[in-house]
Amino acid sequence: MTFETSLSFAKEMDQQDPLKDFREQFIFPSFHQKQIRYFTGNSLGLQPKTTRLVVNEELDDWAKYGVDGHFMSRRPWYSYHEELTAMAANIVGAKEIETVITHSLTTNIHLLLVSFYQPTGIRKKIICEKKAFPSDQYALQSQLKFHGCAREDLIEVEPRDGEHTIRHEDIIATIDKHKDEIALVFIGGVNYYTGQFFNLKEITAAGHKVGARVGFDLAHAAGNVNLKLHDWGVDFAMWCSYKYLNSSPGGVSGLFVHEKHAEDTSLPRFAGWWGHDKEKRFFMEDEFYPIKGAEGWQLSNAPVLGMAAHLSSLKIFQEAGMDRIGEKRDVITAYLEFLLEELNVKKGEILEVITPKNPKERGSQLSILFKKDGKQMFDRLTEAGVIADWREPNVIRVAPAPLYVSYEDCWHFVDIINKFE
Repeated sequence: MTFETSLSFAKEMDQQDPLKDFREQFIFPSFHQKQIRYFTGNSLGLQPKTTRLVVNEELDDWAKYGVDGHFMSRRPWYSYHEELTAMAANIVGAKEIETVITHSLTTNIHLLLVSFYQPTGIRKKIICEKKAFPSDQYALQSQLKFHGCAREDLIEVEPRDGEHTIRHEDIIATIDKHKDEIALVFIGGVNYYTGQFFNLKEITAAGHKVGARVGFDLAHAAGNVNLKLHDWGVDFAMWCSYKYLNSSPGGVSGLFVHEKHAEDTSLPRFAGWWGHDKEKRFFMEDEFYPIKGAEGWQLSNAPVLGMAAHLSSLKIFQEAGMDRIGEKRDVITAYLEFLLEELNVKKGEILEVITPKNPKERGSQLSILFKKDGKQMFDRLTEAGVIADWREPNVIRVAPAPLYVSYEDCWHFVDIINKFE
């Protein structure tokens, strides 16, 4: 597609946008005197206008029914997570038996590592990407320590000298090099810092080829990139709901366990009442019998208010569809990149986009490395009403999330940089 640098072109693109009406379903922050241009959906998504209504419905039912709301409310709390399963499964390319919404992100990382990281003999190493999100690093390091393994058993694949992103062939080569020692491959589906989307299908195949289990943290991928977890044969995955999925700060998390593990009761796990066989749950037995599939990794009662917020957002995703979201994602991200490249020519190479140029290797994020005065630029953008994200030492992350970011937003963002002296 051929882009133009004029504001009129951006407005024309917005008029032709099949998803333009979804922007009206979100609340933009009101603390700023200027019009807000919101580019931080990769950190915390905007609140859907329906969220307050759905959460209040649960508060009303709590007031009306008390404890009986578990079975008598309009969406019974006892089975509340089941309201979310099919919609969440569609977003990550999974079957319903493979998906459950529960707990928080890092809690789910640990619960799934308990089951899928089982070091034995020399097969004890974990492969991950260098500069993964810190919570992933902390979880992996603590799991190694818990199992009596060394810090050196965490193998980090990093970019080559002078490069910002990791070459896919280097990940595959590392897996092959350590093939007899690897117990687990665990990578963030989309790297939080660079916005690089890894080839999860081929990484999964490579890990399985050498006898390792493969899992992914999809915090920056779910609701952003098109996923096919079931078809790719991924063993396990987890994601949060508050970034691209717009489901409240610190909101509930999702987890995926492939169908091939659905009835494997030999997998070790940290068990809890809510993961126990639903037909026998109220028998109060002292022996744990896990529910088949992902539900068997639940621990406690559903956090209904957080799930209510998630429900309101999932309905928007169901209406929009990941295919249409993905189509706009690729176009609007390429448009923003085009404007930045044109600006770079005009201003004399003041910045570098370190996110991969190939649309298949990124989602709705561009990480912009400024050659100088990056923090001043960030402050200038904030003063002008642009809500972006600063990452040391000199990177501004921006996410043109397709459901509520417009082409005109992108134009104004770059225009502010253009006017900075």
